[in-house]
Amino acid sequence: MLQGTGSSVGKSLLVAGLARAFTRRGLAVRPFKPQNMSNNAAVTADGGEIGRAQALQALAAGVPLSVHMNPVLLKPQTEVGAQIIVRGRIWGQAQARDYQSRKAALLPAVLESFRHLKAEADLVLVEGAGSASELNLRAGDIANMGFAQAADVPVAVIGDIDRGGVIAALVGTHTVLAPEDRALVVGFIVNRMRGDPTLFHDGMAMIAERTGWRDLGLVPHFPQARALPAEDAMELADRGSAGAATGHMVTIAVPMLPRIANFDDFDPLAAEPGVRLAMVPAGEPLPVCDLIILPGSKATIADLAALRAQGWDIDIAAHVRRGGWVLGICGGYQMLGRTIADPDGIEGPPGQVDGLGLLNVHTVLTGDKRLVEVTGTSAADASPLAGYEMHVGATTGADTARPLVRLADGQADGAISADGRVAGCYIHGLFTATDQRAAWLGRLGGTSDRADHAARVDATLDGLAAHLEAHMDLDTIWSLAR
Repeated sequence: MLQGTGSSVGKSLLVAGLARAFTRRGLAVRPFKPQNMSNNAAVTADGGEIGRAQALQALAAGVPLSVHMNPVLLKPQTEVGAQIIVRGRIWGQAQARDYQSRKAALLPAVLESFRHLKAEADLVLVEGAGSASELNLRAGDIANMGFAQAADVPVAVIGDIDRGGVIAALVGTHTVLAPEDRALVVGFIVNRMRGDPTLFHDGMAMIAERTGWRDLGLVPHFPQARALPAEDAMELADRGSAGAATGHMVTIAVPMLPRIANFDDFDPLAAEPGVRLAMVPAGEPLPVCDLIILPGSKATIADLAALRAQGWDIDIAAHVRRGGWVLGICGGYQMLGRTIADPDGIEGPPGQVDGLGLLNVHTVLTGDKRLVEVTGTSAADASPLAGYEMHVGATTGADTARPLVRLADGQADGAISADGRVAGCYIHGLFTATDQRAAWLGRLGGTSDRADHAARVDATLDGLAAHLEAHMDLDTIWSLAR
């Protein structure tokens, strides 16, 4: 199990790299995260959803996605509340304080999923959540040491040298852990070293001396990781692109909604040399651009209110008046319509609000969540696509007579305005398909490099695996697993 001295120290990336490295050694590997908190999720082969990080780790291991890889997924809907997904399905909702008293009841399901993966694998790589030293959350814990104790799993602790204070972080973690938890730790990893690694050899020795933990590796920064899907919305400010310096540039703007979901939809666009992708944070206006994309959202009505509070609705209206293009994906599609109703209070207080009114459609949020992988073509030009749907709600109205997409099962999805400039659909992953991405950029007057995005991700995982092979003691890690 890989736990961290804090959030965003690289746990997810290291598990993905190790999964690919051990898979290349011929082992059957499975990723596992007992409890995750993310609005960036993926649809599984067994009809549920898991965190995007575990989906990437499963890809690294070359195995289908399973709900057992992330049995508890928390999807934040407010600053203090989240939807609880258990084995891929909605289990309930809870405020943060209430969840602390309820999480212990989920441990049996977590352990059963872990046993399921153990039965089919040579090696299970477990990812912790947040910090191993959050003593205030230790009671009833299912994400870090609470799980490790219950499952009898050896632990390696990761520190991030790039943020500074890594010696204090690792030695401090050792100091505050309860003796029975400390006994589970078999080693430590220092991640994201920049510059000359020999400058920190003494630091590694100091950590080993003060903790008694084994040195499992000093891992240099791996900049190519930008090509891999991010899970944490805090990373979005760095996920945009400046595009190439020559040729016609297509500028695309994506407002960073408070509960933005499935934002890896935009990674293929960010990688295009002819695209300038702007992930626009709160407090900044939407720039003059060719296309505005309203992204998915875990709380559509609340995020629509936040969009208006930022004045982005005014920016979008001005963009449309200038003849610009607008695309809404999932929750963003719902926002483009005339009304959004939540009669059962699925995403917040029951009620109905006006949408942006750019599409003549109406959405009613319902209790049934659609989780399915899809293939099809765009209705306008038959460009192929593949992606997934992950949403509650049904959208109807006059503009659905002009669907954006025709699915392989014969169904239509989405809507297009009468002038053809505003469109939306429920499909995530729309830009992953090379022809589909090229078609969109062509409509905007640009061109695509037609790179295979999936192949780029796979090659990056191979590079990450080689990077970890060179800088971590994988033989020792394998020998410590039990």
